[in-house]
Amino acid sequence: MSEKKVVLDIRNFSVSFEQYERGFQKTGLPVIRNLDVTVHEGEMVAVVGSSGSGKSLLAHGILGILPYNATMGGEIWYEGELLTEKRQKMLRGNEIVLVPQSVAFLDPLMKIGPQICKGKKDKASKKRLDRIFQGYHLKEEVQQLYPFELSGGMNRRVLVSTALMGTPKLVIADEPTPGLHMDMVRRVMSHFRELADQGAGVLLITHDLEQALEVADRVVVFYAGTTVEDAATADFQSEEKLRHPYSKALWRALPQNGFQFIQGTQPYVKELPKGCPFGPRCEDCNGECLGVIPYREVEGGRVRCVHA
Repeated sequence: MSEKKVVLDIRNFSVSFEQYERGFQKTGLPVIRNLDVTVHEGEMVAVVGSSGSGKSLLAHGILGILPYNATMGGEIWYEGELLTEKRQKMLRGNEIVLVPQSVAFLDPLMKIGPQICKGKKDKASKKRLDRIFQGYHLKEEVQQLYPFELSGGMNRRVLVSTALMGTPKLVIADEPTPGLHMDMVRRVMSHFRELADQGAGVLLITHDLEQALEVADRVVVFYAGTTVEDAATADFQSEEKLRHPYSKALWRALPQNGFQFIQGTQPYVKELPKGCPFGPRCEDCNGECLGVIPYREVEGGRVRCVHA
């Protein structure tokens, strides 16, 4: 069996923001550092981490929609070629589709139906839209309404519908289910799983590890703007199979594992410790952890930890 083609390959990705302090003194704020993610065709990869770990910035960086004061480093490869600014503009909304976190991405001056169909008025597009809306319990009349006439949950389902209209090769779902009840969450997640099973690469960005484990093939764990582990979903069946202490802490915090917690909080970008960002919260932290921590292969996964 041949290995599946790599759709997205992100290497040593970084994002920093230019800020002014004390008048005209300019400084850089490195929000993301040493971030690595790979997505194959037919694969669903979940990126998990707490708020402020840089997950949404990853999505915006791939699509080239970072704020004006952001500087991006590293490399993003799409289907074996560097994803340049020109290619981002060409592929965005076509081969690469974003399901954003905020409903503010909807055009407030355009009706829902034409937005999702991108102006297409053919019978096939209308039929497909009707079928998608039925699956999300949205009435046909919604297609003739504006976003401000819908509830937050309805607009959320509209956003998810945009990914199902075409045949994208890469779907980036950035926290796609907040505000939805659990039955609808499962339905949305199953649709992303279907897109992956049909051959698309799906990058699911979420803080809900429990939900991600139900649908994803692999889980990439972020902490303080850095990739700390890339593991198969099956590795989360037991703590012993996981490699990084933060991944193990996430496992222990799951409901079925007793909602256990560890002391401390994720450090702010201006207060990052030397070496491993998780060091101050780790029982095994020693002098080795204060230097450069390589991202290496360990027992079928990848980890940024000297003790793994």
